[in-house]
Amino acid sequence: MGEKILMKGSEAIAEAAVRAGCKLFFGYPITPQNEVPEYMSKRLFEVGGQFVQAESEVAASNMCYGAAAVGHRVMTSSSSPGVTLKQEGLSYCAGSELPVVVVNVMRGGPGLGGIQPAQSDYFQATRPGHGDFRYIVIAPATIQEAVDLMMDAFDLADRYRNPVMVLADGLIGQMMEPVVFREDPPKEYDKSWACTGCAGREKNIVNSLYLDPKDLEDHNFHLFRKYDEVEKNEIRVEEYLMEDAEVALAAYGTTARICKTAIGLLRAQGFKVGLVRPITLWPFPYRTFRKVADRVRFVLDVEMSMGQMIQDVRLGVVERCPVHFYGRVGGMVPAPVEIVQQVQRLLAE
Repeated sequence: MGEKILMKGSEAIAEAAVRAGCKLFFGYPITPQNEVPEYMSKRLFEVGGQFVQAESEVAASNMCYGAAAVGHRVMTSSSSPGVTLKQEGLSYCAGSELPVVVVNVMRGGPGLGGIQPAQSDYFQATRPGHGDFRYIVIAPATIQEAVDLMMDAFDLADRYRNPVMVLADGLIGQMMEPVVFREDPPKEYDKSWACTGCAGREKNIVNSLYLDPKDLEDHNFHLFRKYDEVEKNEIRVEEYLMEDAEVALAAYGTTARICKTAIGLLRAQGFKVGLVRPITLWPFPYRTFRKVADRVRFVLDVEMSMGQMIQDVRLGVVERCPVHFYGRVGGMVPAPVEIVQQVQRLLAE
């Protein structure tokens, strides 16, 4: 392992991508993630890569399609409304089985919204775009975890030939923390499917267009067999102080950090509270919630949204225990004391 470096979140995410072997970045500026393309615009030239500020988010996602189709490790980044614009191109990438890494540093919405942190893109990430497809979605809670998951994201994209979204928020993008970068070299994956010129071999075609309905149906079945494998192999979840917990908080990303502080305050008062933190938002750890629901009084889902992940929490719990919700929106960040008071109120009912 290398030495600790104090870095801003967005810049650490960009550096992790470079160290993971990313040589091509296509994007368009939008706060609060502008430090990602700014950093890449300088850093990629130092490693023999290329940075392109596209004319729009739509163009950036389609540039990713072309670069991934010839076998390169490629990424784009944006924030909420920018990711909305990228969805068409990313659906094509999923349909063509292209490994692309997407970073979304979420901001408040809807519409133009504001540049403060939020988690209101959960639906966009886990129920994406047009057509039947999935992103693999991973949600870091610290800058160190963002670095580690960013490097993992490229491996997941290559392993499953599918877009991977790293879902952060404005706090993770803008705060500074010490990080350590892994020094292991990027893994190599078979890319014999790529369009690299067909001298001496059969030509490759990268395509998501199937005019025959039966062919398109077969392709969809193929994609979902792959997604089944992702669900079997790639679920990641943290259970924090759940061994004796009588109440479970459910949260991801930055909000999970706030919940851990609240749990410390609650345990100091004698309340046995723990946390279930999904790290992969898709595939979602339904079984973990099902197991937890059999031994807690209730689950309190805490989000910086009006309640989006709570739908998956409820699917996991399957009515084994009550599920409650507490959320702040529009760039407002919940304070630990608010969560403490909410748990106390629910326990008193």
